[in-house]
This record gives sequence, C-alpha cells and structure tokens, in this order.
Amino acid sequence: MKHLRSTGAAVVVIAAFVAARPACADDVTLIAPGGIRAAIEKLIPEFERLTGHTVKATFGSGLGTKQQVARGEPFDVPVVQPPYAEVLASGHVVGDSATPLATVAVAVAVRKGERKPDISTPDAVKRMLLAAKSIAYPDAHGGAAAGVSFENTLKALGIADEMQPKIKRAQGGAGAMTMLAKGEVEIGLTFLSEITDPGVETVGILPNEISTPTALVGFLSTHAKSPEAARALLRFLSSPDAARVYIASGMKPGR
Repeated sequence: MKHLRSTGAAVVVIAAFVAARPACADDVTLIAPGGIRAAIEKLIPEFERLTGHTVKATFGSGLGTKQQVARGEPFDVPVVQPPYAEVLASGHVVGDSATPLATVAVAVAVRKGERKPDISTPDAVKRMLLAAKSIAYPDAHGGAAAGVSFENTLKALGIADEMQPKIKRAQGGAGAMTMLAKGEVEIGLTFLSEITDPGVETVGILPNEISTPTALVGFLSTHAKSPEAARALLRFLSSPDAARVYIASGMKPGR
C-alpha cells in the first residue's frame, strides 16, 4: 500500500494509461440530425476518454443534413435519415459502411401538470387533435424530419386541411417544446428524444399505424481525414454502450 501511494508508482500508472491511448490522436468531425443530438452529446465524452480522439459535432435538420453531405461538405462521419439515395449517389460516403444506429418515433407532449389525452389508437389521436385548440411541431418546410413525419400522420388521418388553423410550426423540436411550456399551444409533437424541456410531460409515441419511426444511419465519409479514427467513432456509436444511451434517450437501437 505504501508503494502504491508513492510517486514512483503513480508515474508508472499514468505512463501505462498514456501508452494505452493511440499514438496519434485525431479530430473527427460528425454531422447528424437533431433527433439523435441528445444521445450523441452524451456519448462523445466517453469516446474521447477511451480513444484520445476529439469529436467536433454539427447538428441540423434531417433534410439539411442530407443536403450538406450530398454537397460534399467535409464531415468524417455523417449520420442521415432515409431515404438517402442522393447521399449514396453523391460519392461522398462509403456505401458499404452504412451502419444503423437507432430509430426514433414522434411523440405527443403536454404542458407539465395538464391532463394527458388518450393516444392509444389512430382514432384516439384523431379525436385528440381535433379537440385541441392549438398544436406545435417542427417546421417540415425547413427540413425537420419530425415535422415531415407528423404531416404524413395528418394526411393518414384525413385531417390535414382541417388542422391548418390550429398549427404553429416551430424551429426544431426544442422550439416546439418551448412554445408548449410557455402555454402558447395546447399540444406539442416532436421526436421523443427531443422532449427534454422540464416544463412539459410526454404523453407517449404515436401509434405505428399512422406514424413510422425514423431511422438514423451512420456512414464513413470518402473524405475522412483519419479513416481509422472515423471508423472507431462509427463502431462506438453502434456499440452496446451506445445502445444503452439511445434507450435512455427515448430511442430504439439498431434498425
């Protein structure tokens, strides 16, 4: 015990830890849609601790992310949402590197303390929406995948036109939840992983019959500055440790 407390032993322990890290630590750039942001931001520090690499992450809308990748903007690990034919056709990602990370569903939220409506069936969701005085969700016109998904739900329910006067489109999922928390709308909708505002409460996810969860798939860029570091990050984002973080963030790991 005296030896372990000594300066000499401490130097040996530190040297062993440093030796276990890669000889050359690299910066790795990543771009991903906002639906996976909360999970990625929790995972990055652990990846950096384990590998010595540094991750610089950029987040945007589902459509905007795909467009940036297709244009060839320099991100080592792009995470995109299907369909991504334009991303593959661009030649800016390694096609066979496609790695399913997680799926995320659109969920309903109410202001904290308010009554939670029944959303257990498509008919119940339809009644809830028609009874609501106002709703907010991310702006599909800005490329928000949660907004695109929910507008497809409105069409599936046959009430897209009827709901228009009640709709307030927000800047991202956080924007929709802020509007809900402030009492500006009665119902808020976005990806479950984005419902983090302390002023709101989750009711639940929309039924699969009217709302298909959105997949998030990682790729290796053909322009990766350090392919090995990029591959290491992609492996880590699809690891069992990452899966636990996805679950805690309201997502389903894998396909």
